[in-house]
Amino acid sequence: MRAPLRWVLWDVKDTLLKVRTSVGEQYCKEVQRVGLNLSPVEIDAAFRQVYRHYASRYPNYGIRQGLNGQSWWTGVVKNTLSQCGVQEPALLNTVANNLYHNFSNAENWEVFADSKAALEGCSSLGLKLGVVSNFDSRLEAILRTCGLLSHFSFLVTSEEAGVAKPSPAIFNQALHKCGVPADSVAHIGDHYVNDYLASRSLGIHGFLLDRHNHSNQLDVPQEHWLSSLEELPSRLQQQMS
Repeated sequence: MRAPLRWVLWDVKDTLLKVRTSVGEQYCKEVQRVGLNLSPVEIDAAFRQVYRHYASRYPNYGIRQGLNGQSWWTGVVKNTLSQCGVQEPALLNTVANNLYHNFSNAENWEVFADSKAALEGCSSLGLKLGVVSNFDSRLEAILRTCGLLSHFSFLVTSEEAGVAKPSPAIFNQALHKCGVPADSVAHIGDHYVNDYLASRSLGIHGFLLDRHNHSNQLDVPQEHWLSSLEELPSRLQQQMS
């Protein structure tokens, strides 16, 4: 007999909300405040290179190398701007710290139009909601300022968990907070490996959100695939019946 569904776990970035403008535009806006003019295109290119390097050398915000989310991100910002010709240490520190704190503000994030209704729809089914996200410790403040925090009973971020998706360990921490078996839990996210495959490997009912219709090239059964969060409550209701 199938266990009753009790919880829904959520990814956040690119599932419930997204960065409002490009990294290049965000960084340019901040350096303009200190009297510099840089190219958003040049910053975007430098950022992609630096981000890949940091993610490879210092995975999950470098927790195991003695870093944390803030030192990791300020390092990314300073190295990105250094590649664009900004060399003054005091200026780099100012801009990097300002940007780190700015990304806790709602003005830098856009909540998808279908997010709040989907959260409310799941709650109306009697389901409890939690977060499992590869994110740093700013997530609680971001969800609060975006008006989403009250929907969730708990948050598990990779910085605080010390481990990131797709590791089973971060999902196991969330399952412990749920206090129910994996087959009483669903998970929704936009990443095929980190969200869909990782959750399914533990027996969680994983769903893949594919807003851009890329999943037709992946091995995802139609009943596990969503083009919009609008579809999720009815899909879960079918699973509960």
